[in-house]
Amino acid sequence: MERTHAADSHDLIRVHGARVNNLKDVSVEIPKRRLTVFTGVSGSGKSSLVFGTIAAESQRMINETYSAFVQGFMPTLARPEVDVLEGLTTAILVDQERMGADPRSTVGTATDANAMLRILFSRLGDPHIGSPQAYSFNVASISGAGAVTMEKGGVTTKERRSFSITGGMCPRCEGRGAVTDFDLSALYDDSKSLNEGALTIPGYSMEGWFGRIFRGCGYFDPDKPIKKYTKRELNDLLYKEPTKIKVDGINLTYSGIIPSIQKSFLAKDREAMQPHIRAFVDRAITFTTCPDCDGTRLNEGARSSKIKGVNIADACEMQISDLAEWVRGLDEPSVAPLLAKLQHTLDSFIEIGLGYLSLDRPAGTLSGGEAQRTKMIRHLGSSLTDVTYVFDEPTIGLHPHDIQRMNKLLLELRDKGNTVLVVEHKPEAIAIADHVVDLGPRAGSAGGEVVFEGTLDGLRASGTLTGRHLDDRAALKPDVRKPSGHLPVRGANSHNLQNVDVDVPLGVLVVVTGVAGSGKSSLIHGSVAGRDGVVAVGQGAIKGSRRSNPATYTGLLDPIRKQFAKVNAVKPALFSANSEGACPNCNGNGVIYTDLGMMAGVATPCEVCEGRRFDASVLDYKVAGKDISEVLAMPVSEAVEFFAAGDGRNPAAHKILERLADVGLGYLTLGQPLTTLSGGERQRVKLAVHMGEKGGVFILDEPTTGLHLADVEQLLGLLDRLVDAGRSVIVIEHHQAVMAHADWIIDLGPGAGHDGGRVVFEGTPADLIAARSTLTGEHLAGYVKS
Repeated sequence: MERTHAADSHDLIRVHGARVNNLKDVSVEIPKRRLTVFTGVSGSGKSSLVFGTIAAESQRMINETYSAFVQGFMPTLARPEVDVLEGLTTAILVDQERMGADPRSTVGTATDANAMLRILFSRLGDPHIGSPQAYSFNVASISGAGAVTMEKGGVTTKERRSFSITGGMCPRCEGRGAVTDFDLSALYDDSKSLNEGALTIPGYSMEGWFGRIFRGCGYFDPDKPIKKYTKRELNDLLYKEPTKIKVDGINLTYSGIIPSIQKSFLAKDREAMQPHIRAFVDRAITFTTCPDCDGTRLNEGARSSKIKGVNIADACEMQISDLAEWVRGLDEPSVAPLLAKLQHTLDSFIEIGLGYLSLDRPAGTLSGGEAQRTKMIRHLGSSLTDVTYVFDEPTIGLHPHDIQRMNKLLLELRDKGNTVLVVEHKPEAIAIADHVVDLGPRAGSAGGEVVFEGTLDGLRASGTLTGRHLDDRAALKPDVRKPSGHLPVRGANSHNLQNVDVDVPLGVLVVVTGVAGSGKSSLIHGSVAGRDGVVAVGQGAIKGSRRSNPATYTGLLDPIRKQFAKVNAVKPALFSANSEGACPNCNGNGVIYTDLGMMAGVATPCEVCEGRRFDASVLDYKVAGKDISEVLAMPVSEAVEFFAAGDGRNPAAHKILERLADVGLGYLTLGQPLTTLSGGERQRVKLAVHMGEKGGVFILDEPTTGLHLADVEQLLGLLDRLVDAGRSVIVIEHHQAVMAHADWIIDLGPGAGHDGGRVVFEGTPADLIAARSTLTGEHLAGYVKS
C-alpha cells in the first residue's frame, strides 16, 4: 500500500489556547477544504475565534512576507493571544461592515466597474474627450502655468511650465449630484441684530469665539438688525470665503456662515451627527438635484461622449442586469480583455442577486447584506484555490428565496478546493455545513467556550442552546390585533417603487417583507420615516472609539456621574475617564500604547491605575459602597438592581439599564469598549437608545441581524411589549419567525429592481400562507408547516 505523501497530511487548521476577547483557552481543529459553520448566541465569541484569531493571524503572516518598507504602509496587526496556530492558509475576509457613506462613493466606484467603464469610454467614446479621468466625477478640470526653479549640476535655472487636467466633475455640484440650498430663516432671525442673538445655529453663540470674531471683523455692524444689512454686508455674513483677520491682537480666521456650516456639519455622515445637529440640518438645508448635470455628477464634456448612443452617465444609471446585456452587445476586438473583465464583474452582480442595483447608487444607501455581497463580487470566479474564505453572516438582508442562492455560492467556493468558514445563525445556512463549531454556553463572560464540535445531526442531539433551538418554528398567532388607525402612503415612487399606494395599520405589529431589492426600505424610509412621531432605527453601525462604551453611548453615564457628584459634594467631571477624573499616566485609556513603527504596537496595562482608567483620588468617592470603576465593571443585570432602590437608587439610570436588559444585553458590562461588541450587540445597544425616544411609531430595519435563534424569541417578546404599550411597530424583516408573529404583512415584489416595487400582498400571515401567491408566501408556508 502506498504511503500518503507528507504534504497531504496537513488537512486541519489547528487552534490551541485562543484567548482573544472573551475566549477561554479555546482549542479546535477545523477541516480544510470543507464548509465549517460557527454558531452560538450573539457575543459568545464566534467572531473572536474566526476573525480575531484565525483570519487575523493569517493576514499578519502574509503582511510579514513583504519588505519593511512596504509593511510601513500597511495596517499593523498584533499577534492574537493564542498558543498554537497550525495549518493556516491565506484568508480572505468578507465582513458585514457597511460601506463608507462618503457622498462620492457609489456602487461603481466601490467595485472596479466604474474604472473599467471609464477606460472603455476613453477608448471607444465619440467624440474622444481625453483620458479615463475625463469621465470621472471625482476629478475636477484644472489648468495652470508658471515658472519653476530647478537646480541642475549646481546651476539654478528657471523654466516656464504649464499643465492641464481634464476631469469629468460637474463644477456646480462638485461631483455630488446634488446641490444644497439653505433656508436662511432657519439660520437667523432677521428682525434681531447679532448682539441680540439673531443666529439660531447650534453652537454659534455670541458669548464664545464666534461673538469675538463677528464683533471684531468690521464687515458689518453687530448692533444692526440683519434685515437692514446692505447687499455687501449680508454677502460677507453669509458667503465670505475664509479670511485672516486680527482681533484684539489675536490672529483669527473669519469665514461666512454658510462655508463654515458646510465645513463643520455637512462634511459628516448624517447618521454620525448628534441628534440636535441632525434636526437643525434637516430643518435648514434641502438637497436638490443639481440643475447643471441633472444629478449625473458629470460635466457637459463627459456626457457628450457616447458609445452607440449611450454616454457613461446613462450606462451607470442602467440596472446592472440591463447594462450587462448592453456590454455583451459591444464587439470591439481592440478592447476585448477589458470587455471580458467588465462582463465578468457585471455577471457576478447578477449571479449573487444584486442585478437590480445600478452603478450610480450611492454606496452609503446599501443595506448591510447588499454591502457584504458587493464585497463578495471580486472573489467570485477567482481561480485561486486552497484559500480560506471567511464570511460573517452572509445571509443578512436575504429573503429565504435568496438564501438558497447564497448557499449554492458558498458550496461552489468549497468545491473548488477552498476552506470556507461561516459565522451564521440561520438554520437554512447551518444546514449546509460539513462541520459545525458551537460556542457558548452564553454570551460575554459566560461564553467563550466550545460547547460542541461535529456534524449537524450531532448538534441537534447535543442539547446545547443552538442544538435545542435549531428546529424551532414560530407558530402563527391564534388571533391578530386590530389596527387603531392607518398611516396612508400615496404615490410612493422613490428608487424602484411604482407609484405605490398602501395603508400601513397603526397600533399593531406590521412586517414589511419581500426579496432583497424589492423596494422595502425605499417604501418605509422614503415615505414613512420622515413623518412626525416616527422613530426609525436603521442598520448603520454604531460609531465609537475604544473610549466609548455602553454607558457613554446610551447616555447612562450622565445620571451616574451626577449621582456620584451629589453624594460626595464634588463636581461631575471627576467621574469621567475622558475628563478631569482620568488617570494622568494613561489619560484614561487604562493601557499605554507604544508605537513600534512597522511592527505591531504594544499595549501594556497602565501601572498607575491598574487598568481602572481613573485617578486614584477619584476612587475614594463612593455611592452605596462602590466606586465609579466598580460601577463600570458591573454587568447590566447587576446594575439594574444596584440603581433600583436603597442608597444606590437612581431612577434615570435605572430606566436606561432596564432598556438594555430588555433587548437582551444583561451580560454586558457598562464599561466594555464598543469596539469589542459584536454586530448583533451593537445593533441592540442602538435599539435600546431609540426605545427611549418619544414617538408613536417605531421602524426597525432587520432587528434580527446577528441574533441567535434563542434571542429571536426575546426580540418578539420585546416587539409585543412595545405594541401593547400603545406604540405602532413597523419591521422590515426576512426572518420567518418575525413574519409568523406579525399582525399584518405587506409583501413587496414580485422580483427585485424594475421587476419589483409593487405591493403583491397585504393582509394577515394566515392569509399569506393560504394564498401562497408570492415567493414569501411559499417559503413561510414551508417554514410553518415543517
